[in-house]
Amino acid sequence: MRWWDIAPVLALEHELFPEDAWSAGMFWSELAEARPGGTRHYTVAAAPDGTVVGYAGLMAVAGEGDVQTIAVDGRHQGTGLGAALLADLVGEAGRRGCADLLLEVRVDNARAQRLYERFGFEPVGIRRGYYQPAGIDALVMRLDLAAAATAAATAVPAAGAAPEDLDEPADDPRPDVKKDTPHG
Repeated sequence: MRWWDIAPVLALEHELFPEDAWSAGMFWSELAEARPGGTRHYTVAAAPDGTVVGYAGLMAVAGEGDVQTIAVDGRHQGTGLGAALLADLVGEAGRRGCADLLLEVRVDNARAQRLYERFGFEPVGIRRGYYQPAGIDALVMRLDLAAAATAAATAVPAAGAAPEDLDEPADDPRPDVKKDTPHG
């Protein structure tokens, strides 16, 4: 993600998270740390026409990683894009020497929880009222990156699972995940 991506990312942010959308200042602040030697890694996904249809961000400090954000345009959900963005963050956390990767997900977002579980994330706690102003609880999930590397080599989707549950590619081509950050 670069500064010129902030406007389309912000539009998507407000569409997907109208109650608790990040501000432009928050994205600018995050990107200020997405530089060589910085603590952040941000990436965007674009459709063939260049439209931003997804984005994701990672914070990595002192061997610990945290998924700051991950979002996919509703028209591109179920295409494998969420999995591609998450794989990028997991890979970057590994490259940065993180032992663990944490994230928060709304307790009422079962679809996202299934994606994270498929990557090996496990529930470790609840943050009461985390998502404001609605006061929705967050499920805190953790990925042991060493264990994930082993599991990834042997991961096979469950028989009979629906593609939308697995975020597997659909008939439409998957948008590209741009890796034009200093770390990508």
